[in-house]
Amino acid sequence: MAASAEEVRRLFRALLREAHRFAHYNVREYVKRRTIDGFREYKDQKDPVVVEAAYKRGLQQLEVARRQAVVYSLYAPRVKSIMEIQSSK
Repeated sequence: MAASAEEVRRLFRALLREAHRFAHYNVREYVKRRTIDGFREYKDQKDPVVVEAAYKRGLQQLEVARRQAVVYSLYAPRVKSIMEIQSSK
């Protein structure tokens, strides 16, 4: 059974929320970019088998992002990157 549109949206939001947990700017932006690109790749897909496979892969990536966010929080940068300093002005 293919994932519903609401489940897919929930997964998308969860991945973006998880991206915000990364303290390092480059990693945070990479996770956000990969999430958006991944969902754009499958946005017009109608085959339920392909949609379900992509959804399962997204769930796996969410678990990886959660684990990595914990690891990265242990080694958070002490100084903000230049990109974060510029964006806060």
